[in-house]
Amino acid sequence: MNQTRLGYLYGFGAYLLWGFFPIYLKLLRPAGPVEILAHRIVWSVVFVALLLAAMRNIGFLRALVRRPRALAAIAAAAALIAVNWGTYIDGVNSDRVVETALGYFINPLVVVLIGVFVLRERLRPAQWAALGVGGLAVAVLTVDYGRLPWLALTLAFSFAGYGLVKKRLGLPAAEGLFVESAVLALPALAYLGWLGRQGDATFGHGSGHTVLLVLAGAATAIPLLLFAGAANRLPLTGLGMLQYLAPILQLGCGVLIFHEPMPPARLAGFALVWLALVVFTADAVRHTRRTRAAARAAAAPVPAGAR
Repeated sequence: MNQTRLGYLYGFGAYLLWGFFPIYLKLLRPAGPVEILAHRIVWSVVFVALLLAAMRNIGFLRALVRRPRALAAIAAAAALIAVNWGTYIDGVNSDRVVETALGYFINPLVVVLIGVFVLRERLRPAQWAALGVGGLAVAVLTVDYGRLPWLALTLAFSFAGYGLVKKRLGLPAAEGLFVESAVLALPALAYLGWLGRQGDATFGHGSGHTVLLVLAGAATAIPLLLFAGAANRLPLTGLGMLQYLAPILQLGCGVLIFHEPMPPARLAGFALVWLALVVFTADAVRHTRRTRAAARAAAAPVPAGAR
């Protein structure tokens, strides 16, 4: 199969799974958000450890131990992804799936914002326009909610920060997920142990529920591995277009399946977010095409008569 087509299949699979993930999380009730998070961490470690063992790829740990800066970066990535996962689980289980979708819609704009303030990147006028429209959208949604959309902003900033750390770290998906989950595994196990002693754990109360909690590890790891496969085969613009599939599906779940409210003011706020994303994406595609055209022109041989 063509590698680009395979990349799109991997990417579509990853974002499809992420898009319908709220349905899976709802099935984990009556477990609370922190218990679900702890199980997600612990079973991710088990799942990825088995995968790495099958691939005979455990040796990377020895090299990693000799890189203290990398270990510190992994700890930071682990903290950020724990905040992201915990916030997302809490949002879904508190019937705010629409707001979680908003977080992932505005994530690309937050990535640009981090590029300006952290990496000192210079933005093109269209990017500034997209950020301005995105800021207006947050203001409209703040009026609608009667508060800042903290849940959406926490999801957007934690995932953007996680992406920044991961980009600098450069670990492959399976290895990175294993180490990050391993960093979080001890506090997760301690919490589950405490919950069990209190008699409040839901694990073991019904075979179906227990199996679903165990499968949270695979449900976490599989889309991440599919995403890594897509990222290795697709241009950034193609991957960028696919990323909107997950929040569109999450929004659909929230409104159509879970019947969460979407009053006119909230719809107007989302419309402004979508406008910002259209401006941002169109500019990215246009800039990529110009860059490729310039590269082809520079690589073209100069005619003999023009020398």
